[in-house]
Amino acid sequence: MTTSTAGISINTQRRWLADAIELVSSMRFAISLLSLIAITSVIGTVLKQNEPMPNYVNQFGPFWFEVFGKLGLYALYSAWWFLLIMAFLVLSTSLCISRNAPKMLRDMRSWRENVREQSLQNFHHKSSWTAAVPRDALAQQLAARLARHGYKSKIVAKDNATLIAAKQGAANKWGYIFAHSAIVIICLGGLLDSDLPIRFQQWFYGKTAFMGNGVIADIPAQHRLGIGNLSYRANTLIPEGATSNTAIVQQPTGVLIQDLPFSIHLKKFIIEHYSTGMPKLFASEVDVIDPVDGKSFAATIKVNEPLIYKGVAVYQSSFEDGGSKLKLAAYPMTGPKNYTFALAGEVGNTTALDNANSSSGSEAYTIEWSGFRLFNIENMSQNGQDVRAVNPDKSFNATLADGLDKRLGSAAKNANSKDLKNVGPSVQYKLRDKTGQAREYHNYMVPVEVDGTKVFLAGMRDTPADQFRYLRIPADDNDSVEEWMRLRAAMMNPELRALAAQRYAARAMTAGREDGLRLQLQESAVRGMAIFAGKGEQAGYAAISRFLERIPPAEQEKAADIFMKILNGALWDLWQIAREKDGLKPLALDEKHSRFLQIATNAMSDSAFYSAPVYLQLRDFQEVKASVLQVTRSPGKKIVYFGCLLLVLGVFSMFYIRERRLWIWLKDEGDATTSALMAMSSQRKTLDFEKEFDVLKTTLAQTSAAAPT
Repeated sequence: MTTSTAGISINTQRRWLADAIELVSSMRFAISLLSLIAITSVIGTVLKQNEPMPNYVNQFGPFWFEVFGKLGLYALYSAWWFLLIMAFLVLSTSLCISRNAPKMLRDMRSWRENVREQSLQNFHHKSSWTAAVPRDALAQQLAARLARHGYKSKIVAKDNATLIAAKQGAANKWGYIFAHSAIVIICLGGLLDSDLPIRFQQWFYGKTAFMGNGVIADIPAQHRLGIGNLSYRANTLIPEGATSNTAIVQQPTGVLIQDLPFSIHLKKFIIEHYSTGMPKLFASEVDVIDPVDGKSFAATIKVNEPLIYKGVAVYQSSFEDGGSKLKLAAYPMTGPKNYTFALAGEVGNTTALDNANSSSGSEAYTIEWSGFRLFNIENMSQNGQDVRAVNPDKSFNATLADGLDKRLGSAAKNANSKDLKNVGPSVQYKLRDKTGQAREYHNYMVPVEVDGTKVFLAGMRDTPADQFRYLRIPADDNDSVEEWMRLRAAMMNPELRALAAQRYAARAMTAGREDGLRLQLQESAVRGMAIFAGKGEQAGYAAISRFLERIPPAEQEKAADIFMKILNGALWDLWQIAREKDGLKPLALDEKHSRFLQIATNAMSDSAFYSAPVYLQLRDFQEVKASVLQVTRSPGKKIVYFGCLLLVLGVFSMFYIRERRLWIWLKDEGDATTSALMAMSSQRKTLDFEKEFDVLKTTLAQTSAAAPT
């Protein structure tokens, strides 16, 4: 009883194993895996891969960021479940090949000579005839004629009969073998070039990602990959004059340091531009130093022209700032004081903003210098967001916002121009407060002409996922921001506002008018400027709009017109008072200065949304360029190329090589007469097959001087 039960258990296990192998090696299982890979590839195409994690947090929010992170969607092609699908596809296709390839090879060699006359009678494509030729002689004639049509044939003796078995296109079977083998080979090459070798070292050798800051040479061994690492794709940033023998492999939780089998010294980074200012060439002039023998050689790495040495390919990826030295002037953006102080910075480092405390209270800031660009190519017809990020509606807000939309946007905007222009150097930095919160800023060094007016562009954004929104500060007669800063500071000074209102009322009221009306106008001017000055984002045109909403809708348009006339008039006097205070001559009230005042007023309104205690203007710089090189070792590349070659051969064989089988049964009819029965088959019944059958049945029958039936 026990032996019987054990035998049943063994048989059950064998059946289960056979069923599992049958399932895994089946076509439906392979197609299901391919469908999963296709869906996954779509996700990997839509969702940017290997981006910094804060970008994903900003894009999806904390909840979905965690969900997508658990699924490994941020590095999808190296996720464990994707590699598992690839492994199962390799296994499924390999089992399919092992099960079917031997049968196909045997069938290719087989002549299928075991057919019987009755079987040939059942073929759809058949023909019969008689010939006054002996059977052996007729067999030789027919075999020769088939050879002329490209068929290989074999004459087989049967009982009182002769069989001619012929075939053509048996290589069609190689198409299936090549195509399935190509899938296995390509997947193996892809797995070899994936993160699998690095994952293997993490699983079995304790390698972990480095999440801190520090000098690369001091990073411990558990965060480093040796020069014998089989496969990797890494990046290295080398400033001009510097040398590197390591590269950075990005990981979801940090980085791994990849040691290189050689050192790269960047002598010079070259960038050339088209006449439009767009870059046309990135190139790095380097010296490659071999640590084994100390020898070196010069090389130039260009885009699409990599350096390949010791199995490692070095590509020109991009370029960055290598630590440019910057000199800037800082202007307070809050409070009534008008002064400047000098700042110095180096890209990649930080600077304390202590001198801004007098205008921003006791709060301290740190400037993180993140970038400097010597050239900025802007589309002069490009639209962009203004610094307020408002959504205009049909109220009085919309009237103001419509005007602002014509001034504010990306670096430059002109609806009638499509050309690209270089708008000069710019500096990019983050301003971080004591709580760790930071906003990013992007300021241009020289004024840009927009709608016929020169303005300084000061961009800001709250998160890296946002686009920069630009405050546009008008350039004065000396192409500087001095006059706007003077007017801004005066607007924050209640005493100067009161004096400006008094002068405006005296200037606006003609002689002989009542003092009461003049005082009313003066009070209206003081109140209008106070509303406009406001506090924080409760200032500018937004504050005026909220004030006017208290007035009945039917009277809002008239009230708005009067309000803006009083405000503009008072601001002119405020500007002149500020100049007198600084010992400067008054300006002529002409069209040029009126235009400046209007744009300056708009900029003051928008500055409430700039969210920075200071405006930093780049004054001088010493550029240091750095080259970003992609360093790859991909031994699976040649394997993938070989797999692609097999795939092409396989597809060509399956679609363009047609297998045909033909049999002719010959038997004696007496008096040296032989009857012939021909049958023909093919895997694909096409019009070409039908034509070939008609040609062969006619040609073969004519060989024996008889007509087919």
